[in-house]
Amino acid sequence: MPGDITHFTLPNGLEAVVIQDDRAPVVVQMVWYRIGAADEVPGKSGIAHYLEHLMFKGTDTLEPGEFSQTVTANGGSDNAFTSWDFTAYFQRIASDRLPLVMQMEADRMANLQISDDDWQAERQVVLEERAQRVDSSPQALFAEEMNAIHYDNHPYGRPIIGWRDEIAALTRADAIDWYDTHYSPHEAILVIAGDVTPDEARALAEEHYGPIPAKGEAEPRLRPQEPPKRTERRIEMSDPRVAQPTMIRAVLAPERNAGDQDKAAALTVLADLLGGSAQTSVLAQRLMLPGKALWVGASYDGLSLDPTEFRLSLIPAQDMDPAEAEAALDEALAQFLTDGVDEADLDRVRTRLRAAQIYARDSAHGRAYDYGQGLSTSLTVEDVTDWPDILGAVTDDEVMAAARKVLSDRGTVTGWLLPAEATAAADPGPEAPATPMPAEMPADAPAPMPGDAPLPETQTSPEVQG
Repeated sequence: MPGDITHFTLPNGLEAVVIQDDRAPVVVQMVWYRIGAADEVPGKSGIAHYLEHLMFKGTDTLEPGEFSQTVTANGGSDNAFTSWDFTAYFQRIASDRLPLVMQMEADRMANLQISDDDWQAERQVVLEERAQRVDSSPQALFAEEMNAIHYDNHPYGRPIIGWRDEIAALTRADAIDWYDTHYSPHEAILVIAGDVTPDEARALAEEHYGPIPAKGEAEPRLRPQEPPKRTERRIEMSDPRVAQPTMIRAVLAPERNAGDQDKAAALTVLADLLGGSAQTSVLAQRLMLPGKALWVGASYDGLSLDPTEFRLSLIPAQDMDPAEAEAALDEALAQFLTDGVDEADLDRVRTRLRAAQIYARDSAHGRAYDYGQGLSTSLTVEDVTDWPDILGAVTDDEVMAAARKVLSDRGTVTGWLLPAEATAAADPGPEAPATPMPAEMPADAPAPMPGDAPLPETQTSPEVQG
């Protein structure tokens, strides 16, 4: 373990990580709860995100909104976000104010108050948030359709923000039950990063979080899993607000697991090798430079509790038939499987990925996020620490084994989002070439694609902020 990282667990089960960084008199506090949208009871989608909103509504000693007002008055900032696998809260503030924000965060872990007025008003806020971020965006609606088809058994198929009708039916009792069941120190991870010593952080944690009793015993996070996929599935959606056709193809892929991150590392390298650069990636060289695509990309993020997805994305060149563009993508992927990895390209990608991971650790907030998300998705401190070196050690054989798995799997979901008048063009028809690279999908990836921007992703963000 690096010398600047300390890891301990309080008697009530609260796990804590302290990352000392005294370059500036600033500290970041994050509290991560091992509970997210994928843990919701069917019929109650959106409750994890809804409760995140209500956590700002006051306690026995704080008035609604007073938490954030106090942070701001002391020169800091705060926010929260919900994913399928976790819910997290954070503050960034001068290090001499750490006792203040730690006291307030511990207070709302134990003493949240939800008034009759607050729960109804905040539910309306969430409904309006859904209307703005999802219902008014063809890209976000398309992403929901893709997820629902891809995950026909696992709860990653439900939107993090929730289905509109189910959000509208959430009650104060639902929120209190979620809070009482899951917001407990033994289900939480405290991460402190910045200008604080391990001894100081531990003493403060023991003072503020230590007295909070655990609610019951920690239980395994067991969820319904996806059965094997044996056939390709295709969908298309058209909307007059869509400027350019966009294709997303996804396939199930293994997540990062404690003590076993090699496959995830190979998939990470593969995604960057295929589509990580608009100039030098394999697919950019074979599709964008010859003018067959405006955009082509590949993505994978293994930080999820359950199997995730490997994804390909494509925006055809102007006036190119979508079926023709998809066939060109299939041809490029088949050629890659035949030719294998260019060693110079692999070395460049490994070096870039490892360097990016190391450079990201220059940020106290970024390091706190990495360790919080890792521990929230079953990794250990050692797993998070070792990740850059594991990426740097990926071999060409491992990359090609990963490629054969995700590019030859027949259980793909391929979706086309089309301008209204182009609906018929996406059907490759009986004459179209077979797809040699199947695919499927899950959580924790990029943000929604803005309306007209030629960006690669259309899936909803794996996190819903605020």
